Amino acid sequence: MISNQILQNTIEGLKAIARVELCVVDTEGKEVASTTNMGECVGAALEFASSPADSQEIQGYQYFKIFDEQQLEYIMVAGGAGEDVYMVGKMVAFQIQSLLTAYKERFDKDNFIKNLLLDNLLLVDIYSRAKKLHIQTDVKRAVMIVESDNGKDNNALDIVRANYGSNNKDFITAVDENNVIVVKDLSDGDNARDIDKAARAIETLLENEGIKNVHIAYGTIVNELKEVSRSYKEAKMALDVGKIFFDERDIIAYSELGIGRLIYQLPIPLCKMFIKEIFGGKSPDDFDEETLMTINKFFENSLNVSETSRQLFIHRNTLVYRLDKLQKSTGLDLRVFEDAITFKIALMVVKYMKYMETFEY
Repeated sequence: MISNQILQNTIEGLKAIARVELCVVDTEGKEVASTTNMGECVGAALEFASSPADSQEIQGYQYFKIFDEQQLEYIMVAGGAGEDVYMVGKMVAFQIQSLLTAYKERFDKDNFIKNLLLDNLLLVDIYSRAKKLHIQTDVKRAVMIVESDNGKDNNALDIVRANYGSNNKDFITAVDENNVIVVKDLSDGDNARDIDKAARAIETLLENEGIKNVHIAYGTIVNELKEVSRSYKEAKMALDVGKIFFDERDIIAYSELGIGRLIYQLPIPLCKMFIKEIFGGKSPDDFDEETLMTINKFFENSLNVSETSRQLFIHRNTLVYRLDKLQKSTGLDLRVFEDAITFKIALMVVKYMKYMETFEY
């Protein structure tokens, strides 16, 4: 249903052009939008609603019926001096009726996209409803999820719709109060780089509107409408995994999750068992800050001793001493690829477990 604010904005804009006072009354006689006080017209509007006429002049005012699929929705009243009041009123009534149709179509599409994302539609329903709503089924699409710390209070959905939704091939919706979902329509030549560019445009838009801590995740490109839900699930996973292993990044793609995607799907008891088997009663994040910094920098430089010591501003022998000390305490030599992989996974597993613990309280 179209909002009263939309109706108010519409008739105020039309009044400024045509200089005719306008009032919209619902079928219960309630004034929903008006450019002036027309309280005396409400009673006449109700009488007119019960008449068979579609338009009528009553005591100098022009009355028009506005239908939504042959059901009476509003009575529009136009008043003012001049012979053009009837013509203006007729045009305004037509404009409001067109708005009703457009908003209803958008509502139907919004519901369809939500159910599509949530896998609530049978395959036959996807194609039949898409045909009725004039939605193409065989174009490339990708799903982006936009999240900010403010949640439902930031009006992000309205902002994105108002500023980014001009392309009627894109769908912008929400399945909960915290996230905005963009089903992005892509051209044949578009790739992940184009999705990333669109995500950064949305991030900039929201930040310019005063919304901070924006995080955006997106799934892989799909070629069929029926596969959109898969891209949505991938984007959801990317958003969660990104918070755990890529917390320094505002935009993350499902294709960039790497091994973090596998760890995220492990049960916590199995993670605890893995850590216990590798480190006994210890945890790899129990090391002091200097040791952890050394380990992380060593991994960043692909196990290159010379480059790591240079970036840490320490002598090569000092780095070797630290690695030897770490080997004595853990049994793992980070200069050996297999041991380094084991240690890296262990660090990620511990990070994952800590993140999941926050949901237990």
